[in-house]
Amino acid sequence: MTTDTHSIPAQDAEGATGDDQQLRGRALGLLIVLCGAAFLEGVDVAMFNVALPVIRADLGLATGELQWVVSAYILGYGGFMLLGGRAADLLGRRRVFLGAMTVFLVFSALGGLATESWMLLAARAVTGIAAAFMMPAGLSIITTSFAEGPLRTRALLIYAGIGAAGFSLGLVAGGLLTILGWRWVFFAPVLVTAVLLALGLPLVPRQAAASARIGRGRADVAGAVTVTGAFLALIAAIEQSSHASPLVAGGLAGASLVLFAAFVMVERRAPEPLVRLSFLRRMTLLRAYAGAASLAAGFMGFQFLVVLHLQELLGWTTLQASLAMLVLGIDAILAPTVTPRLVARFGLWPVILGGLALASASFVLFLPVSPDWTYAAMFPSFLALGLAFTLAYGPLTVAATDGVADDDQGLSGGLLYASFQFGAAIGLAATSALLTALGADGVGPVDATRAALVVPLAASVVGIAVAIAGVIAAKGRASAPR
Repeated sequence: MTTDTHSIPAQDAEGATGDDQQLRGRALGLLIVLCGAAFLEGVDVAMFNVALPVIRADLGLATGELQWVVSAYILGYGGFMLLGGRAADLLGRRRVFLGAMTVFLVFSALGGLATESWMLLAARAVTGIAAAFMMPAGLSIITTSFAEGPLRTRALLIYAGIGAAGFSLGLVAGGLLTILGWRWVFFAPVLVTAVLLALGLPLVPRQAAASARIGRGRADVAGAVTVTGAFLALIAAIEQSSHASPLVAGGLAGASLVLFAAFVMVERRAPEPLVRLSFLRRMTLLRAYAGAASLAAGFMGFQFLVVLHLQELLGWTTLQASLAMLVLGIDAILAPTVTPRLVARFGLWPVILGGLALASASFVLFLPVSPDWTYAAMFPSFLALGLAFTLAYGPLTVAATDGVADDDQGLSGGLLYASFQFGAAIGLAATSALLTALGADGVGPVDATRAALVVPLAASVVGIAVAIAGVIAAKGRASAPR
């Protein structure tokens, strides 16, 4: 395992004992940097959803090119996530985190200076790849810098809550920045990233050496190439499924299956595999990944329907729609304060179950939607979804890293973020496809919205089933003789 030569002093990382543990000194500074990076990534994604129409008007992008402003980032982010997480384990978490943040800064700036569509798309693709290395590296820095127990759990819940809040607050930030000009959607992250880099250089712990696995055998280049290609093809297939021909989406999905099969064969034979296949047989981790995917799928599908309803049917402006969903950021307040106490009282999976049940309730509450609904009628649904993220997002992050060896923390973080990414892509594509099909059949927009809510509802039901299994397994472990 790796060792930190610039680790957090014990007196800074904790208080006296047990529940007296506090975040202070270097520990608090490090957490601020890592939370800032997670918040930045969430804000960066959300802002572009708001700025797309203005970008198209200024650069003269065709509709097909416009969707690639988002798709290029998604492909880079989702396709390289597993490789990014493993790189943090093998090459050093500090090196990968700070290096990826530097690339994120440079290409965000280049995107803001773009005068042609290809420049913009290239900048978004590389920024997505940088995020794919930065996010799992940041998560693994937390899990290896804070001792497993209440302190790490609290740090993870704060980190996850602020990261999730970045997305909802990013919708508002995007609306405000777009008023100044769409280029500020690129330049604002540059300023924030520069500050985080300046703080991170002295605070992010140094490692004595890369993983002990390095040097014992050849690097698993074939595994890295096949799994990255498989993820790229799968993300592209999901993303293209709602607006490309079935032949294109099907071909990409087929290519992804072939590459995943090749990856499994490579890993079975590799002396030093990129991913030990035994790691993927741990049910506790698989449940965390599945729960994350279901939460993201439901959220993205629901948000897509709500934004269309508010802007296209009710005629709200982008900023009005963003402010309406600001309550989703409530997890930034409650996740660091309330969720740790609930986890300590009831355990991880009961709290996750409560969160996923609230997500389902949010979608059910929106089912009676009508053209004359006021914001007051929608608010309970938005509040329930914000509370769902408060209870589920952070504990799922803890569940995906709990009990994982230091040398595998980046890998597990990469798998977790890949699960969120795939879930979001699947939820958005399925919801969009169903809504499009209903519209083609002559179903009215309100009735189509109600019918399309079946996608986020189905995703939440899957999540609830996974969480129930997690609760049962946790009770079984607690009652097992020792």
